[in-house]
Amino acid sequence: MIKNFSAQKLFLCTLMSVVVFATSCKKNSNAPATEEPSTETNALQTSTTNRDFLTKDSIFLYAKQTYLWNVGMPSYDNFNPRKYASNDAVIAAIKALPSTGGKDKYSFMDNGTVAGQLGGVSGDFGFSVFFNTANDLRIKYVYATSPADAQGLKRGYQITKINGSTNINTSDASINAVVDAIFGSNATVSLTVQKPDGTSKDVVVTRATYNINPILATSTFTAGTKKVGYINYNSFTTNSAALLDAAFAKFATDGITELVVDLRYNGGGSVATSEAFTNLIAPSSQNGKVMYTTYWTQTMQDGKATILQNQKFYAKGNDGVTRLYSMFDYPWVPTAAAGNQEVFAKRGSVNNLTRVYFIVTGSTASASELLINNLKPVMDVKLIGSKTYGKPVGFFAIKIDKSDLYLPQFQTKNQLNQGDYFDGMAVDKSLADDVTKEFGDPTEKLLAQALNYSATGSFTSFLKENTISGTTPFSNSQMIDLTGKMDHEFKGMIETRKFKF
Repeated sequence: MIKNFSAQKLFLCTLMSVVVFATSCKKNSNAPATEEPSTETNALQTSTTNRDFLTKDSIFLYAKQTYLWNVGMPSYDNFNPRKYASNDAVIAAIKALPSTGGKDKYSFMDNGTVAGQLGGVSGDFGFSVFFNTANDLRIKYVYATSPADAQGLKRGYQITKINGSTNINTSDASINAVVDAIFGSNATVSLTVQKPDGTSKDVVVTRATYNINPILATSTFTAGTKKVGYINYNSFTTNSAALLDAAFAKFATDGITELVVDLRYNGGGSVATSEAFTNLIAPSSQNGKVMYTTYWTQTMQDGKATILQNQKFYAKGNDGVTRLYSMFDYPWVPTAAAGNQEVFAKRGSVNNLTRVYFIVTGSTASASELLINNLKPVMDVKLIGSKTYGKPVGFFAIKIDKSDLYLPQFQTKNQLNQGDYFDGMAVDKSLADDVTKEFGDPTEKLLAQALNYSATGSFTSFLKENTISGTTPFSNSQMIDLTGKMDHEFKGMIETRKFKF
Protein backbone atom coordinates (compact mmCIF):
# COMPACT_ATOMS: atom_id res chain seq x y z
CA MET A 1 0.00 0.00 0.00
CA ILE A 2 1.33 3.48 -0.80
CA LYS A 3 0.63 6.68 1.10
CA ASN A 4 0.98 10.31 -0.04
CA PHE A 5 3.78 11.88 1.93
CA SER A 6 2.98 15.41 3.23
CA ALA A 7 0.74 17.88 1.46
CA GLN A 8 2.65 17.43 -1.75
CA LYS A 9 4.10 14.48 -3.59
CA LEU A 10 7.39 13.27 -2.21
CA PHE A 11 10.44 13.31 -4.36
CA LEU A 12 12.69 10.62 -2.95
CA CYS A 13 16.31 11.06 -3.88
CA THR A 14 17.87 8.40 -6.05
CA LEU A 15 21.22 8.33 -4.35
CA MET A 16 22.76 5.01 -3.41
CA SER A 17 22.10 4.23 0.23
CA VAL A 18 25.02 5.02 2.50
CA VAL A 19 26.65 1.91 3.90
CA VAL A 20 29.69 1.48 6.07
CA PHE A 21 31.29 -1.31 4.17
CA ALA A 22 34.25 -0.72 1.86
CA THR A 23 35.26 -2.98 -0.97
CA SER A 24 38.29 -3.51 -3.13
CA CYS A 25 38.79 -5.40 -6.38
CA LYS A 26 41.90 -7.22 -7.40
CA LYS A 27 43.05 -7.39 -10.98
CA ASN A 28 42.93 -10.86 -12.48
CA SER A 29 46.52 -12.08 -12.20
CA ASN A 30 45.82 -14.85 -14.71
CA ALA A 31 45.07 -12.46 -17.57
CA PRO A 32 47.74 -12.46 -20.28
CA ALA A 33 49.88 -9.34 -20.26
CA THR A 34 49.11 -8.62 -23.91
CA GLU A 35 45.37 -8.63 -23.14
CA GLU A 36 45.43 -6.57 -19.97
CA PRO A 37 42.44 -4.21 -19.87
CA SER A 38 43.03 -0.48 -20.15
CA THR A 39 43.03 1.75 -17.07
CA GLU A 40 39.63 3.11 -18.09
CA THR A 41 38.19 -0.40 -18.43
CA ASN A 42 39.58 -1.44 -15.06
CA ALA A 43 38.09 1.66 -13.44
CA LEU A 44 34.71 0.99 -15.01
CA GLN A 45 34.73 -2.65 -13.96
CA THR A 46 35.78 -1.71 -10.43
CA SER A 47 33.08 0.95 -10.25
CA THR A 48 30.44 -1.48 -11.49
CA THR A 49 31.54 -4.15 -9.03
CA ASN A 50 31.51 -1.66 -6.15
CA ARG A 51 28.02 -0.49 -7.17
CA ASP A 52 26.76 -4.08 -7.27
CA PHE A 53 28.24 -4.82 -3.86
CA LEU A 54 26.77 -1.66 -2.35
CA THR A 55 23.33 -2.48 -3.72
CA LYS A 56 23.45 -5.95 -2.19
CA ASP A 57 24.67 -4.46 1.09
CA SER A 58 21.82 -1.94 1.04
CA ILE A 59 19.16 -4.60 0.44
CA PHE A 60 20.29 -6.51 3.51
CA LEU A 61 20.81 -3.46 5.74
CA TYR A 62 17.39 -1.98 4.93
CA ALA A 63 15.85 -5.38 5.69
CA LYS A 64 17.78 -5.57 8.96
CA GLN A 65 16.10 -2.36 10.19
CA THR A 66 12.75 -2.11 8.36
CA TYR A 67 11.70 -5.65 7.38
CA LEU A 68 8.52 -6.83 9.09
CA TRP A 69 10.26 -10.09 10.03
CA ASN A 70 13.63 -8.61 10.98
CA VAL A 71 13.66 -10.09 14.50
CA GLY A 72 16.16 -12.94 14.48
CA MET A 73 17.85 -11.96 11.22
CA PRO A 74 21.56 -12.88 11.07
CA SER A 75 24.35 -10.33 11.25
CA TYR A 76 25.83 -8.81 8.12
CA ASP A 77 28.93 -11.00 8.38
CA ASN A 78 26.92 -14.20 8.83
CA PHE A 79 24.55 -13.38 5.97
CA ASN A 80 27.20 -11.88 3.65
CA PRO A 81 25.00 -10.37 0.92
CA ARG A 82 27.96 -10.04 -1.45
CA LYS A 83 28.23 -13.79 -1.88
CA TYR A 84 24.99 -13.88 -3.86
CA ALA A 85 25.06 -13.70 -7.64
CA SER A 86 22.32 -11.10 -8.02
CA ASN A 87 20.08 -8.68 -6.16
CA ASP A 88 17.16 -11.05 -6.65
CA ALA A 89 19.23 -13.83 -5.06
CA VAL A 90 19.82 -11.64 -1.99
CA ILE A 91 16.09 -10.98 -1.70
CA ALA A 92 15.30 -14.68 -2.15
CA ALA A 93 17.73 -15.54 0.65
CA ILE A 94 16.12 -12.97 2.96
CA LYS A 95 12.64 -14.34 2.19
CA ALA A 96 13.90 -17.85 3.02
CA LEU A 97 15.21 -16.88 6.48
CA PRO A 98 13.62 -18.75 9.42
CA SER A 99 12.54 -15.40 10.92
CA THR A 100 9.87 -14.98 8.20
CA GLY A 101 8.06 -18.17 9.17
CA GLY A 102 7.60 -18.78 5.45
CA LYS A 103 5.21 -15.80 5.20
CA ASP A 104 7.15 -13.60 2.78
CA LYS A 105 5.95 -14.11 -0.80
CA TYR A 106 5.99 -10.39 -1.46
CA SER A 107 9.51 -8.84 -1.49
CA PHE A 108 10.98 -7.76 -4.81
CA MET A 109 13.06 -5.15 -6.61
CA ASP A 110 11.67 -3.03 -9.44
CA ASN A 111 12.95 -0.62 -12.07
CA GLY A 112 10.18 1.93 -11.59
CA THR A 113 7.47 0.09 -13.53
CA VAL A 114 5.35 -0.43 -10.41
CA ALA A 115 5.45 3.27 -9.54
CA GLY A 116 4.28 4.13 -13.05
CA GLN A 117 1.43 1.65 -13.00
CA LEU A 118 0.40 2.83 -9.54
CA GLY A 119 0.04 6.30 -11.00
CA GLY A 120 -2.23 4.95 -13.73
CA VAL A 121 0.26 4.72 -16.61
CA SER A 122 1.44 1.50 -18.20
CA GLY A 123 3.67 0.55 -21.11
CA ASP A 124 2.63 -2.98 -22.01
CA PHE A 125 0.15 -4.61 -24.41
CA GLY A 126 -2.81 -3.88 -22.16
CA PHE A 127 -4.31 -7.34 -21.79
CA SER A 128 -3.90 -10.56 -19.83
CA VAL A 129 -4.79 -14.22 -20.35
CA PHE A 130 -5.82 -17.41 -18.56
CA PHE A 131 -6.87 -20.93 -19.47
CA ASN A 132 -10.49 -21.98 -19.71
CA THR A 133 -9.47 -25.61 -20.19
CA ALA A 134 -6.09 -27.27 -20.62
CA ASN A 135 -6.05 -26.44 -24.35
CA ASP A 136 -8.20 -23.31 -24.37
CA LEU A 137 -6.41 -20.01 -23.66
CA ARG A 138 -8.65 -16.95 -23.28
CA ILE A 139 -8.19 -13.21 -22.95
CA LYS A 140 -9.22 -12.44 -19.38
CA TYR A 141 -9.26 -8.64 -19.53
CA VAL A 142 -8.36 -5.70 -21.79
CA TYR A 143 -7.70 -2.15 -20.63
CA ALA A 144 -9.57 0.56 -22.53
CA THR A 145 -7.30 2.79 -24.70
CA SER A 146 -4.54 0.16 -24.55
CA PRO A 147 -2.82 -1.32 -27.63
CA ALA A 148 -4.91 -4.50 -27.22
CA ASP A 149 -8.10 -2.45 -27.11
CA ALA A 150 -7.03 -0.62 -30.28
CA GLN A 151 -6.83 -4.01 -32.01
CA GLY A 152 -10.36 -4.88 -30.94
CA LEU A 153 -9.47 -7.61 -28.45
CA LYS A 154 -12.13 -8.51 -25.87
CA ARG A 155 -12.42 -10.64 -22.76
CA GLY A 156 -13.43 -14.18 -23.66
CA TYR A 157 -11.73 -14.31 -27.07
CA GLN A 158 -9.89 -17.61 -27.51
CA ILE A 159 -6.24 -17.37 -28.56
CA THR A 160 -5.51 -20.09 -31.10
CA LYS A 161 -2.07 -18.92 -32.23
CA ILE A 162 0.72 -16.92 -30.57
CA ASN A 163 3.68 -15.73 -32.64
CA GLY A 164 2.95 -18.43 -35.19
CA SER A 165 2.63 -21.31 -32.69
CA THR A 166 -0.57 -23.26 -32.18
CA ASN A 167 0.98 -25.35 -29.38
CA ILE A 168 -1.01 -23.71 -26.59
CA ASN A 169 -1.72 -25.81 -23.49
CA THR A 170 -1.01 -26.04 -19.77
CA SER A 171 2.32 -27.87 -20.10
CA ASP A 172 5.20 -25.99 -18.48
CA ALA A 173 6.92 -25.45 -21.83
CA SER A 174 3.79 -23.96 -23.39
CA ILE A 175 3.02 -21.78 -20.36
CA ASN A 176 6.58 -20.44 -20.39
CA ALA A 177 6.22 -19.56 -24.08
CA VAL A 178 2.89 -17.81 -23.48
CA VAL A 179 4.23 -15.87 -20.51
CA ASP A 180 7.32 -14.78 -22.45
CA ALA A 181 5.26 -13.68 -25.46
CA ILE A 182 2.66 -11.68 -23.53
CA PHE A 183 4.37 -10.60 -20.30
CA GLY A 184 7.98 -10.44 -21.48
CA SER A 185 9.84 -7.52 -23.02
CA ASN A 186 8.90 -8.14 -26.67
CA ALA A 187 7.87 -5.05 -28.63
CA THR A 188 5.04 -6.90 -30.39
CA VAL A 189 2.99 -10.06 -30.13
CA SER A 190 1.14 -11.71 -33.02
CA LEU A 191 -2.16 -13.42 -32.23
CA THR A 192 -4.91 -15.33 -33.92
CA VAL A 193 -8.10 -15.07 -31.91
CA GLN A 194 -11.47 -16.74 -32.25
CA LYS A 195 -14.50 -14.67 -31.33
CA PRO A 196 -17.63 -16.03 -29.63
CA ASP A 197 -19.41 -16.07 -33.00
CA GLY A 198 -16.81 -18.51 -34.35
CA THR A 199 -14.98 -16.09 -36.65
CA SER A 200 -11.22 -15.66 -36.44
CA LYS A 201 -9.02 -12.58 -36.57
CA ASP A 202 -5.26 -12.07 -36.92
CA VAL A 203 -3.79 -9.15 -34.98
CA VAL A 204 -0.39 -7.72 -34.13
CA VAL A 205 -0.32 -5.86 -30.82
CA THR A 206 2.49 -3.34 -30.31
CA ARG A 207 3.64 -2.29 -26.87
CA ALA A 208 2.87 1.35 -26.06
CA THR A 209 2.27 3.75 -23.18
CA TYR A 210 -1.35 4.36 -22.21
CA ASN A 211 -3.44 5.58 -19.28
CA ILE A 212 -5.06 2.90 -17.15
CA ASN A 213 -8.75 3.09 -16.31
CA PRO A 214 -9.06 0.32 -13.69
CA ILE A 215 -12.88 0.30 -13.85
CA LEU A 216 -13.49 -2.37 -16.49
CA ALA A 217 -17.30 -2.51 -16.21
CA THR A 218 -20.27 -1.12 -14.28
CA SER A 219 -23.96 -2.09 -14.36
CA THR A 220 -27.11 -1.94 -12.29
CA PHE A 221 -29.33 -5.04 -12.09
CA THR A 222 -32.76 -5.82 -10.71
CA ALA A 223 -32.67 -8.90 -8.47
CA GLY A 224 -36.15 -9.65 -7.20
CA THR A 225 -37.26 -6.33 -5.77
CA LYS A 226 -33.73 -5.00 -5.23
CA LYS A 227 -31.43 -2.81 -7.25
CA VAL A 228 -27.91 -4.26 -7.26
CA GLY A 229 -24.88 -2.34 -8.47
CA TYR A 230 -21.93 -4.07 -10.13
CA ILE A 231 -18.40 -2.71 -10.59
CA ASN A 232 -15.30 -4.47 -11.86
CA TYR A 233 -12.24 -2.75 -10.46
CA ASN A 234 -8.84 -4.03 -11.58
CA SER A 235 -6.20 -1.94 -9.78
CA PHE A 236 -6.00 0.59 -6.92
CA THR A 237 -4.27 3.32 -8.93
CA THR A 238 -3.69 6.68 -7.29
CA ASN A 239 -5.63 8.52 -10.00
CA SER A 240 -8.86 6.52 -9.88
CA ALA A 241 -10.71 7.93 -6.85
CA ALA A 242 -12.58 10.40 -9.08
CA LEU A 243 -13.57 7.54 -11.40
CA LEU A 244 -14.95 5.62 -8.43
CA ASP A 245 -16.84 8.73 -7.28
CA ALA A 246 -18.51 8.98 -10.69
CA ALA A 247 -19.49 5.30 -10.69
CA PHE A 248 -21.04 5.58 -7.24
CA ALA A 249 -22.90 8.75 -8.19
CA LYS A 250 -24.60 6.68 -10.91
CA PHE A 251 -25.32 3.91 -8.38
CA ALA A 252 -26.94 6.49 -6.10
CA THR A 253 -29.13 7.68 -8.97
CA ASP A 254 -30.09 4.07 -9.70
CA GLY A 255 -31.09 3.55 -6.07
CA ILE A 256 -28.99 0.48 -5.36
CA THR A 257 -29.29 -1.24 -1.97
CA GLU A 258 -26.72 -3.99 -2.60
CA LEU A 259 -23.40 -3.96 -4.40
CA VAL A 260 -21.17 -6.47 -6.22
CA VAL A 261 -17.49 -5.49 -6.30
CA ASP A 262 -15.53 -7.61 -8.79
CA LEU A 263 -11.89 -7.80 -7.64
CA ARG A 264 -11.04 -11.12 -9.29
CA TYR A 265 -7.77 -9.86 -10.85
CA ASN A 266 -7.05 -6.92 -8.57
CA GLY A 267 -3.62 -7.37 -6.97
CA GLY A 268 -3.79 -4.14 -4.99
CA GLY A 269 -2.04 -0.78 -5.17
CA SER A 270 -2.58 2.44 -3.27
CA VAL A 271 -3.74 2.38 0.34
CA ALA A 272 -5.26 5.83 -0.06
CA THR A 273 -7.46 4.63 -2.93
CA SER A 274 -8.51 1.58 -0.92
CA GLU A 275 -9.59 3.93 1.88
CA ALA A 276 -11.58 6.05 -0.57
CA PHE A 277 -13.32 2.94 -1.92
CA THR A 278 -14.05 1.76 1.64
CA ASN A 279 -15.71 5.09 2.47
CA LEU A 280 -17.86 4.94 -0.66
CA ILE A 281 -19.34 1.62 0.54
CA ALA A 282 -19.40 1.92 4.35
CA PRO A 283 -22.44 3.39 6.13
CA SER A 284 -22.21 6.92 7.51
CA SER A 285 -23.05 5.51 10.95
CA GLN A 286 -19.39 4.38 11.10
CA ASN A 287 -18.03 7.91 10.71
CA GLY A 288 -15.28 8.61 13.22
CA LYS A 289 -14.88 4.96 14.18
CA VAL A 290 -11.67 3.03 13.51
CA MET A 291 -11.35 1.68 10.00
CA TYR A 292 -7.96 0.01 10.41
CA THR A 293 -4.61 0.40 12.16
CA THR A 294 -1.17 0.16 10.57
CA TYR A 295 1.49 -1.69 12.57
CA TRP A 296 5.01 -0.93 11.35
CA THR A 297 7.97 -3.08 12.28
CA GLN A 298 8.98 -2.65 15.92
CA THR A 299 12.41 -1.28 15.00
CA MET A 300 10.71 1.56 13.15
CA GLN A 301 8.23 2.18 15.98
CA ASP A 302 11.13 2.41 18.44
CA GLY A 303 12.91 5.02 16.30
CA LYS A 304 15.86 2.73 15.67
CA ALA A 305 15.59 2.36 11.89
CA THR A 306 18.34 4.95 11.39
CA ILE A 307 19.08 3.76 7.87
CA LEU A 308 15.87 5.55 6.81
CA GLN A 309 17.80 8.81 7.16
CA ASN A 310 19.13 8.00 3.68
CA GLN A 311 15.61 8.14 2.17
CA LYS A 312 15.32 11.92 1.75
CA PHE A 313 12.71 14.13 0.14
CA TYR A 314 11.32 17.66 0.24
CA ALA A 315 7.92 18.08 1.87
CA LYS A 316 5.77 20.74 3.48
CA GLY A 317 5.63 20.42 7.25
CA ASN A 318 2.69 21.11 9.56
CA ASP A 319 3.96 24.68 9.85
CA GLY A 320 3.58 25.16 6.09
CA VAL A 321 7.33 25.37 5.47
CA THR A 322 8.88 23.14 2.81
CA ARG A 323 12.12 21.54 3.95
CA LEU A 324 14.23 18.43 3.49
CA TYR A 325 12.99 15.41 5.44
CA SER A 326 13.90 11.75 5.63
CA MET A 327 11.73 8.73 6.30
CA PHE A 328 13.43 8.51 9.70
CA ASP A 329 11.56 11.69 10.72
CA TYR A 330 8.16 10.03 10.59
CA PRO A 331 6.54 8.62 13.78
CA TRP A 332 5.73 4.97 13.06
CA VAL A 333 3.73 4.21 16.22
CA PRO A 334 0.22 2.73 15.69
CA THR A 335 -1.82 5.72 16.81
CA ALA A 336 -4.20 8.17 15.16
CA ALA A 337 -2.02 11.10 16.23
CA ALA A 338 0.91 9.59 14.35
CA GLY A 339 -1.22 9.07 11.26
CA ASN A 340 -1.22 5.29 11.53
CA GLN A 341 -4.84 4.71 12.45
CA GLU A 342 -7.55 5.57 9.94
CA VAL A 343 -11.20 6.29 10.74
CA PHE A 344 -14.29 6.03 8.57
CA ALA A 345 -15.39 9.21 6.78
CA LYS A 346 -18.38 8.67 4.48
CA ARG A 347 -17.77 9.49 0.82
CA GLY A 348 -20.49 9.96 -1.78
CA SER A 349 -24.23 9.50 -1.40
CA VAL A 350 -24.69 5.70 -1.52
CA ASN A 351 -25.59 5.26 2.13
CA ASN A 352 -28.18 2.52 2.28
CA LEU A 353 -26.23 -0.57 1.27
CA THR A 354 -27.35 -3.61 3.26
CA ARG A 355 -24.90 -6.08 1.75
CA VAL A 356 -21.77 -6.12 -0.42
CA TYR A 357 -20.56 -9.11 -2.44
CA PHE A 358 -16.91 -9.43 -3.45
CA ILE A 359 -15.93 -11.58 -6.43
CA VAL A 360 -12.42 -12.83 -5.69
CA THR A 361 -9.77 -15.31 -6.86
CA GLY A 362 -6.21 -16.22 -5.96
CA SER A 363 -5.20 -13.05 -7.82
CA THR A 364 -7.13 -10.82 -5.38
CA ALA A 365 -4.55 -9.35 -3.03
CA SER A 366 -3.31 -6.61 -0.78
CA ALA A 367 -5.28 -3.34 -1.09
CA SER A 368 -8.22 -5.45 -2.35
CA GLU A 369 -8.07 -7.56 0.79
CA LEU A 370 -7.70 -4.40 2.88
CA LEU A 371 -10.98 -3.10 1.41
CA ILE A 372 -12.73 -6.36 2.27
CA ASN A 373 -11.22 -6.57 5.75
CA ASN A 374 -12.16 -2.95 6.52
CA LEU A 375 -15.83 -3.66 5.77
CA LYS A 376 -16.25 -7.07 7.38
CA PRO A 377 -16.92 -5.71 10.91
CA VAL A 378 -19.43 -3.09 9.75
CA MET A 379 -21.48 -4.72 6.96
CA ASP A 380 -22.85 -8.00 5.68
CA VAL A 381 -20.00 -9.13 3.40
CA LYS A 382 -20.11 -12.18 1.11
CA LEU A 383 -17.15 -13.56 -0.86
CA ILE A 384 -17.71 -15.50 -4.09
CA GLY A 385 -15.07 -17.29 -6.16
CA SER A 386 -11.90 -18.79 -4.72
CA LYS A 387 -9.65 -18.03 -1.75
CA THR A 388 -7.77 -14.75 -2.06
CA TYR A 389 -4.00 -14.40 -2.32
CA GLY A 390 -3.30 -13.50 1.31
CA LYS A 391 -1.33 -10.26 1.73
CA PRO A 392 -2.15 -8.31 4.90
CA VAL A 393 1.19 -6.50 4.70
CA GLY A 394 2.49 -3.55 2.73
CA PHE A 395 5.47 -1.33 2.00
CA PHE A 396 6.78 1.88 0.51
CA ALA A 397 9.50 2.04 -2.15
CA ILE A 398 13.06 2.22 -0.84
CA LYS A 399 15.30 3.93 -3.39
CA ILE A 400 18.60 2.12 -3.95
CA ASP A 401 20.61 3.56 -6.79
CA LYS A 402 18.22 3.43 -9.80
CA SER A 403 15.92 0.75 -8.40
CA ASP A 404 12.99 0.52 -5.99
CA LEU A 405 13.20 -2.07 -3.21
CA TYR A 406 9.89 -3.33 -1.82
CA LEU A 407 10.11 -5.13 1.53
CA PRO A 408 7.05 -5.66 3.77
CA GLN A 409 7.28 -3.12 6.59
CA PHE A 410 3.78 -3.07 8.04
CA GLN A 411 0.64 -5.09 8.66
CA THR A 412 -2.92 -3.76 8.82
CA LYS A 413 -5.77 -4.84 11.11
CA ASN A 414 -9.40 -3.75 11.12
CA GLN A 415 -11.40 -2.28 14.02
CA LEU A 416 -11.78 -5.78 15.52
CA ASN A 417 -7.99 -6.26 15.31
CA GLN A 418 -8.43 -8.85 12.55
CA GLY A 419 -5.81 -9.10 9.81
CA ASP A 420 -3.83 -12.33 9.86
CA TYR A 421 -5.08 -13.64 6.50
CA PHE A 422 -1.64 -14.69 5.24
CA ASP A 423 -3.21 -17.84 3.78
CA GLY A 424 -5.92 -15.85 2.03
CA MET A 425 -9.56 -15.09 2.78
CA ALA A 426 -12.00 -18.00 2.53
CA VAL A 427 -15.05 -17.59 0.32
CA ASP A 428 -18.73 -18.10 1.12
CA LYS A 429 -19.36 -19.67 -2.28
CA SER A 430 -16.57 -21.57 -4.04
CA LEU A 431 -16.64 -21.20 -7.80
CA ALA A 432 -14.12 -20.87 -10.61
CA ASP A 433 -13.61 -17.82 -12.78
CA ASP A 434 -15.54 -17.96 -16.05
CA VAL A 435 -13.21 -16.41 -18.65
CA THR A 436 -15.66 -17.08 -21.49
CA LYS A 437 -18.10 -14.34 -20.45
CA GLU A 438 -17.77 -10.56 -20.43
CA PHE A 439 -17.63 -8.68 -17.13
CA GLY A 440 -21.12 -7.68 -16.08
CA ASP A 441 -22.83 -10.50 -17.99
CA PRO A 442 -25.55 -11.70 -15.57
CA THR A 443 -25.08 -15.27 -16.86
CA GLU A 444 -21.38 -15.24 -15.85
CA LYS A 445 -21.30 -17.75 -13.01
CA LEU A 446 -19.75 -15.67 -10.23
CA LEU A 447 -21.93 -12.64 -10.84
CA ALA A 448 -24.96 -14.93 -11.25
CA GLN A 449 -24.36 -16.32 -7.76
CA ALA A 450 -24.39 -12.82 -6.26
CA LEU A 451 -27.59 -11.88 -8.07
CA ASN A 452 -29.23 -15.15 -7.05
CA TYR A 453 -28.32 -14.57 -3.40
CA SER A 454 -29.69 -11.05 -3.59
CA ALA A 455 -33.00 -12.30 -5.00
CA THR A 456 -33.43 -15.47 -2.88
CA GLY A 457 -31.17 -15.12 0.17
CA SER A 458 -29.06 -18.16 -0.71
CA PHE A 459 -26.45 -19.39 -3.16
CA THR A 460 -27.35 -22.10 -5.65
CA SER A 461 -26.00 -25.53 -4.73
CA PHE A 462 -25.91 -27.42 -8.01
CA LEU A 463 -22.11 -27.26 -8.23
CA LYS A 464 -19.80 -29.87 -6.75
CA GLU A 465 -18.03 -28.48 -3.72
CA ASN A 466 -14.87 -30.59 -4.14
CA THR A 467 -13.97 -28.54 -7.22
CA ILE A 468 -14.34 -24.83 -7.61
CA SER A 469 -16.47 -25.07 -10.72
CA GLY A 470 -18.72 -27.51 -12.49
CA THR A 471 -17.36 -26.27 -15.82
CA THR A 472 -13.60 -26.34 -15.29
CA PRO A 473 -11.37 -29.43 -15.47
CA PHE A 474 -9.03 -27.92 -12.88
CA SER A 475 -9.06 -28.94 -9.24
CA ASN A 476 -8.42 -26.38 -6.52
CA SER A 477 -4.74 -27.31 -6.31
CA GLN A 478 -4.36 -27.24 -10.10
CA MET A 479 -6.01 -23.83 -10.27
CA ILE A 480 -3.70 -22.44 -7.59
CA ASP A 481 -0.67 -23.82 -9.41
CA LEU A 482 -1.83 -22.47 -12.77
CA THR A 483 -2.61 -19.06 -11.30
CA GLY A 484 0.87 -18.89 -9.81
CA LYS A 485 2.43 -19.56 -13.22
CA MET A 486 0.14 -17.30 -15.27
CA ASP A 487 -0.60 -14.35 -12.97
CA HIS A 488 1.81 -11.50 -13.64
CA GLU A 489 -0.21 -8.66 -12.14
CA PHE A 490 1.43 -6.61 -9.40
CA LYS A 491 0.45 -7.59 -5.86
CA GLY A 492 1.03 -5.09 -3.12
CA MET A 493 -0.19 -2.42 -0.71
CA ILE A 494 1.87 0.69 -1.26
CA GLU A 495 1.75 3.42 1.33
CA THR A 496 0.70 6.72 -0.26
CA ARG A 497 -1.22 8.51 2.47
CA LYS A 498 -0.14 11.93 3.67
CA PHE A 499 2.51 11.49 6.32
CA LYS A 500 2.48 14.16 9.02
CA PHE A 501 5.70 15.98 9.90
